[in-house]
Amino acid sequence: MSKAASVQGSRYFEDFSVGDIYKHFRGKTVKENDAVTICNMVLNSASGHFNDDLMSGTAIGESIVYGGVTISMVIGLAAQDTASNAIRELGMDNIKLLSPVKHGDTLYAYSEVLDTADDEQGGVVTFRHYGVNQKDKLVFQGERRVLLKKRGA
Repeated sequence: MSKAASVQGSRYFEDFSVGDIYKHFRGKTVKENDAVTICNMVLNSASGHFNDDLMSGTAIGESIVYGGVTISMVIGLAAQDTASNAIRELGMDNIKLLSPVKHGDTLYAYSEVLDTADDEQGGVVTFRHYGVNQKDKLVFQGERRVLLKKRGA
């Protein structure tokens, strides 16, 4: 992902071209409180997210962050550049959680433009979002379609 152009800020439909890859400006360290609070809010009580004793006997060795938190944080990191002019989110597909995220890992996001299409309300962009940790290990990949405003509309 190191060949990606860094971006920061508001982008319109016309600013995206198929094949572009963006490295988003911010990163986010996943604090234990972040991950556990969200698990509690969505009623995910799987032991793998709370029970370090149980997880110490696994190959991972400790509690892991709920995949929904990983997905949300990566999409959130990309949102500053890919959603500030969103009219509507259209869908997400091909979600892959590729490596466990642990409390204390820092996530970074990249976005690749897969497709653009005119729409009577604006323009539809299909992104493939990637999440990597502080070791540049790929932890998440997923596709997202969003209806964006056109410049001057």
